[in-house]
Order: sequence, then structure tokens, then C-alpha cells
Amino acid sequence: MRESTLQDYKRRLLPVLVHIQMHLDEELELEELANIAFFSPYHFHRIFKGMLGESLKSHIRRLRLERAALQLRVGRLQVTQIALNAGYRTHEAFTRSFKASFGVSPSQFRMDRRASDSLKAASGVHYLEGMELFDFRTARTGGQTMDVRIKKMNPIRVAFVRHTGPYSLCGNAWDKLLTYMGKEGLIGGDLLFIGICYDDPEVTPPDKVRYDACVAVDDNFAPIGEIGVQVIDGGEFAVTTHFGPYDKLGETYGKLFGQWLPRSGRELRSSPCFEVYLNDPQGTDPEDLITDIYMPLEEK
Repeated sequence: MRESTLQDYKRRLLPVLVHIQMHLDEELELEELANIAFFSPYHFHRIFKGMLGESLKSHIRRLRLERAALQLRVGRLQVTQIALNAGYRTHEAFTRSFKASFGVSPSQFRMDRRASDSLKAASGVHYLEGMELFDFRTARTGGQTMDVRIKKMNPIRVAFVRHTGPYSLCGNAWDKLLTYMGKEGLIGGDLLFIGICYDDPEVTPPDKVRYDACVAVDDNFAPIGEIGVQVIDGGEFAVTTHFGPYDKLGETYGKLFGQWLPRSGRELRSSPCFEVYLNDPQGTDPEDLITDIYMPLEEK
């Protein structure tokens, strides 16, 4: 495939991937998804599988099962409800599929994961415009106080470049995004650097992990090439601040998900977490990096 054609196909498939992950609770019809990418339904399935390495049906099923795994780890929903949310009509069918993917039944997975305080969950971030602080709580974690703030924020439109693979290798996505934004004179002022990490590396195979490098844009910004546009949902979030290297973020996620959440009386919303990078990693020592982590919550 010619490089220009390859880039065009990537550009056309990107809105489809965003649409799927934002509508996992809905029926996702082949014709609708093909229309989003401006492909004929007849060819779309083959193009999708050729580009992503898995069929459309397998991709949707995997994302629903991985979301179910996260709900089992940190939520309080009954297994039957989680099965329905994942698109399964019976508990038995869900159990068979889940066990085929994760090696244990949903009930055993929940029991095993809750026996451990460690959790490296999906992460990411919203732009902070319109955010309103309306509550404040602290959680005690291992003798230390973890500051967790409950914040409400508006939806935000972002330009993004998607990286698929280990989170540690996402630098190329940032290079592409920031190079383009710099050429267009769109870097400066109060621009925030935003990361959306959709998948839990302990659940999703490393080569399937999804990460979006994002910056907020106005309504005039149009997608181009590998740079897509999406709107990230607003709502209520539990927010905590991580101080130190990015490779230690998992420890803060572990405390937030494994210790604060179970004691908070709140439920997770079916959206990814978010990270806001508050200083420049290029000019800052790793131990001085500051990152806000946002966990999406169901409205009370």
C-alpha cells in the first residue's frame, strides 16, 4: 500500500475507533461504521481487519470484555449486569467468553484482583476549562494522606494522535502532534498537554494498548492526516496529583483505584481516566514532574 494511501486509510479509520469506544453500550452496525470511514460496507470489514490485525467483531468484543474486567476489579456491579453491559444475553455465555480471554471465571477474577491492592488502570485527561471544584476528600493510604478532590468539568474538543502499543513508547505520537501544532502556531499560552490511556496493561495485550496524545482546540480546528479530533465527555471526576516520574504513575493509580475508590461510596463511569501534564518533561527532572490524574465518576 502506498504511503499516501496508508495515511489516508488511517485518517478515515480513526473516527471509527473513537466512535466504537464511545458507544460500546450500543449496537454497532457494520453499515454505520463503514459510513463514518467513507468505505463501502462490502470492503470495510476487510480493510478494518487488514489495518488493525483483528476483525471488527473481535475488536468490539475485546473492548467490551476488557471494560468488563475493569468493572470487576474496581466496581460493585453484579456479574449479571456486567455481562449485559458487555453485550451478552446470559451469564453463561459471558463466563465462557471471559474465561477464554482471561483464563478464569468473572467471579474468580474479581476475587483474585480484590485480594490485591495493586491496580494499574486505564488513564488519561480532560482540558480543565469550565471545571468547578465542589467537594474535597482525603483518603488514608498506607499511613500517608492521599488528597482526592471531586471536580466537575465541561466536555472539551481535542486534537489528538493515537499510539497503539506500550505506553512507554508513546513519544512518537507526541512528536507528530506537537510538530504540527508548532508549525501552525498553535502552541503557547495556556495550552494543556493531555493524555488519554484507554487500556489497563495488565488486561490488554501490549500491542493493543491505546493512547491518545491530545491538546485542546476550538471549533475551527479540522482533522488532518494522522491528527484526529474528538470530544471528551465532561462530568464528575475524582482528582489526585502524582509527583515524580511517569513510570511511577501506576503506584498512584493503585492507591486511587485500590484504596480510595472502595471507601469513597462512588461508582466509576464507563469512560477512561485522564492525565494532565503540568510541567514540561523535556526541561524538568523526572522527580519534579507533576501530573493530575482524573478518574471519571457516575453522577450522584
